Amino acid sequence: MTWNGEELDVEAYLARLGHTGGAKPDLDTLRALHRAHVVAIPFENLEMMLGRPVPLDLSALQDKMVRGRRGGYCYEQNLLFAAALERIGFSVTGLGARVRAGASTTRAVTHMLLKVEVDGEEWHCDVGFGADGLLEPIPLRDGAETQQGEWRFQLHREDTGVLVLRTWRSGGWFDLYAYTLEPRLPVDYVVMNHYTSTHPKSSFIRRPVVQRAAPEVRRRLVGDRLSRTHTDGSVVEQDVPVGELTTILAREFGIELDAADAAELIRVHYAGA
Repeated sequence: MTWNGEELDVEAYLARLGHTGGAKPDLDTLRALHRAHVVAIPFENLEMMLGRPVPLDLSALQDKMVRGRRGGYCYEQNLLFAAALERIGFSVTGLGARVRAGASTTRAVTHMLLKVEVDGEEWHCDVGFGADGLLEPIPLRDGAETQQGEWRFQLHREDTGVLVLRTWRSGGWFDLYAYTLEPRLPVDYVVMNHYTSTHPKSSFIRRPVVQRAAPEVRRRLVGDRLSRTHTDGSVVEQDVPVGELTTILAREFGIELDAADAAELIRVHYAGA
């Protein structure tokens, strides 16, 4: 199996998601698991802030996100999701994207997403893009548009053939990332992960980034700034003092660090703030 789905403790994974329905390779299951994964498992880069490597083997992913009830970033999240889908019986292909999100220059391919086939139709799936990401899959075709809770998304094909995932903001469509349908293998993500988690210019090694998407609010902790974006477009922001960091992580994102990790995160982050 490409995604090592046979190694997954699928019962423990479904329990982590709080999914009590069926697990068949059909569209209802794909939608339910996608939404449950996004809501249950937050986006986070705390291992990088703690100076640790980010292993992508399935055993490590299960230990961290399923048994340890932590979060992860795109490779961790989507590799775990791919293994679960493969185990259930879905056909899963890995893809790579260039994040745009307001960038003024072309970025490298450093984001992972998935193409999943169900009943002859292809779906764009991505449980690892953080607060602005999809809650559920979107049909993988030009012009596809979906309303997920109060959030709108669209797939747009540019003249070059590149597909762009967009989200609606008050001023119009906002590009999240662009990708092609070139298949990617697990080893490709190992290379991307090494750059993203270790390169001095990577934004993920400079400050904590913790995010969570939900139907009614998008939560972000970037550095020592917490924001909540509501469905009406309003944004509530607050500074996070050093003494409140671990409380915010637990209350807003469901991440509970042990005392040693919490102390080290505070030391590293606020020392360099």
